[in-house]
Amino acid sequence: MHTDELGPLKGIIGQDRAVKALHFGLEIRNKGFNLYVAGEPGTGKNTAVMSFLTELAQPKEPASDWCYVNCFKDNYSPRALRFPPGRAAGFAREMKDFVEAVQQEIKVVFESEEYTKRRSQTLENIGEQKARLLGALNDKAEQEGFVLQTTPVGFYIVPVIDGQPVKEANYLELPEENKQAITARREQVESEINTTLQQLQVLERTARDCMEGLDREVARYVLSNLISQLQSSYEDLVDVQHYLEEVKTDILDNLSVFKGEKGDGGDGPSAQSTKDYSRRYSVNVLVDNGESQGAAVVFEESPLYNRLVGRIEREACYGTLVTDFTMIRAGSLHRANGGYLTLPVHELLSSPFAWESLKRALREGKITIDEPTDRLGILSTKSMQPEPIPLDVKVILMGDPGLYQVLYALDAEFQELFKVKVEFDTRMDRTPDNIQSYGLFAAALCRKEDLRHLDAKAVARLVEHGSRLTADQEKLSTRFADLADIVREANYYAGVGGETQISKKHIAEAIAQRLYRSNLPQERMADLTREETLLIDVDGVITGQVNALSVFSLGEMAFGRPTRITAVVGCGRGGLIDIERESRLGGRFHTKGVMILGGFLADRFAQLNAINISARLVFEQSYGEVDGDSASSAELYALLSALSGFGIRQGLAVTGSVNQKGGVQAIGGVNEKVEGFFDTCSIKGLTGDQGVLIPYSNLRHLVLRDDVVEAARNGLFHIYPVRTIDEGIEVLTGVPAGRRLDDGRFEAGTVNAAVEARLELLSKGSGHNPEEAPSKECGHGRG
Repeated sequence: MHTDELGPLKGIIGQDRAVKALHFGLEIRNKGFNLYVAGEPGTGKNTAVMSFLTELAQPKEPASDWCYVNCFKDNYSPRALRFPPGRAAGFAREMKDFVEAVQQEIKVVFESEEYTKRRSQTLENIGEQKARLLGALNDKAEQEGFVLQTTPVGFYIVPVIDGQPVKEANYLELPEENKQAITARREQVESEINTTLQQLQVLERTARDCMEGLDREVARYVLSNLISQLQSSYEDLVDVQHYLEEVKTDILDNLSVFKGEKGDGGDGPSAQSTKDYSRRYSVNVLVDNGESQGAAVVFEESPLYNRLVGRIEREACYGTLVTDFTMIRAGSLHRANGGYLTLPVHELLSSPFAWESLKRALREGKITIDEPTDRLGILSTKSMQPEPIPLDVKVILMGDPGLYQVLYALDAEFQELFKVKVEFDTRMDRTPDNIQSYGLFAAALCRKEDLRHLDAKAVARLVEHGSRLTADQEKLSTRFADLADIVREANYYAGVGGETQISKKHIAEAIAQRLYRSNLPQERMADLTREETLLIDVDGVITGQVNALSVFSLGEMAFGRPTRITAVVGCGRGGLIDIERESRLGGRFHTKGVMILGGFLADRFAQLNAINISARLVFEQSYGEVDGDSASSAELYALLSALSGFGIRQGLAVTGSVNQKGGVQAIGGVNEKVEGFFDTCSIKGLTGDQGVLIPYSNLRHLVLRDDVVEAARNGLFHIYPVRTIDEGIEVLTGVPAGRRLDDGRFEAGTVNAAVEARLELLSKGSGHNPEEAPSKECGHGRG
């Protein structure tokens, strides 16, 4: 069946555990049940989670709108207002229209004839009162023989004699008693002047209060008509009603600005002028969900601090940076409020302050916008502190399993805030349903990207590749990103060949070409083998020498190659000497494997007598670090061969770790290792006697290349699964391993008997039995 005949793909393939955890984590509403989605790259967790969230959020109601408005009592603390979805933007427009209308109406009313008349009458009344006070003062001065002259700094009192003001020079020539009399009368006049001035000041205040009262009365009438329309539109929103009352009061307190009499800089963080004073009443719409369908689903790819919790922008004004509430900008927490926020955890942890700010928001249940410098305490300048906004969001962190373990172990708050782990597996069981899912996946990909469809054999080849990626015959890979790339590349090769469908050969070509683009190091290694720069024997029988197998991983590719291991033994008490370790080229796991060899020898051959030998093991032509224990069985075979004198078939290679009881244990990279030795044998010539010994438990992991399978089918190459070292040594030497008889000795003519005899001989030669001289046969061997 071709993929174009298949139905649509439904659900997430092969991730039942993850899907159940997602359902639970997203539906439970209790505090702290946020999610950490763990999975390796390419498993499709990002696409799956976003698709899942979109479907879940669609039927839900959109979240509230949020906006910031000015706090007239403290411009450094803007207020947050909540609106039903879609109404914040309308409120902002209506407020803008309202302020423009206020400016126009107030200008008109203060220029009206009625206002001018009432103002003139008030000023006229005040003027008449002032005139009466000044007239009375002048009369008093005349009665006392003075004339009052008005100056910019007040009244100047000049004495009058014979009806004429006295000049300063003439005053000084007056008799002393006349001057004293004038001074006494002057003091009375000055007292009267002070009284009159106080009365004038009271009159000025009365006049000012009357004018302000008149202005407020007129303006209140205008405002009441205009603002009542707004209040009726938002009567269901108590906070908005309170804000509109504050707007009304603030306009009345600042009528001079609207009348155009003066500017008012205010006391806020941004200097304001008459021209832009209306900005004081602007509405900064932070979140507008008017066009949203369902709850918000936000994926923040770059969760920097300011992108997460929002920021306060600034602009240059006369050489300094200023800001106000209109420059507050939303972060992804604001946009996702009431819905779902997905964050890549690695980028989140890499951004200063972001992780701590996210935890704070989730812990406190509110979004607080502040400056990073405030947290560091490096600046003492006053900054804005917008009112925090209540937070109701489900956060989904996307990361790898390793980071989850680190956070869980080192951050106690992580355990309290992210209680749900969603783990995406890299493989799934190779069941008929999952095999069919591969076909559905390919069909969905072809439809989405307009690719050629796959025939049945192409799908089967894709399934085989899925098992190859997991290195398990009973599993399939869930790295659908890699599988999708194979389909895309196969589509290219089908196009080059003029085909209308993708067939098995195109999938195989895509896989082969992907390998070819990356396997230059493998080819260089093959050249060294072909040139015999790397010495590898693939036929013949040699004592104390075995072909081990290792894997080289280089980016997206890995390949295996054989490595010669040799063992030599002699008299002495040096024990097992690991040359890799002595030269500091051996890793910890390799050292552990060599130490296990000593445990095996002690368990099998040193129950009655101590072992005294000097044995050396080495990876020939190895100049880098050697680690891992997958070659420990090969090292043991080489050692048993060197001790027994029985040669090992060089046409066979060995992989597998060993335990102290002689059991052969599973290893990784079995396909690459088998194929690596097959390639080496192909270079030197297949004889039909070559093959690889693998742990029996690795049989299910064999998903070999077609050419290797064909060679095995034709008897040119062999796979020997072994459970124990005894099984393996028999295959390698052709000699029975031998079991221990009732008399405590191993069966004669067997490998174990020869090893035990050699160990006894070496122990005597090492001085274990002082009555016997060292043997001349300490280093004997057999072909």
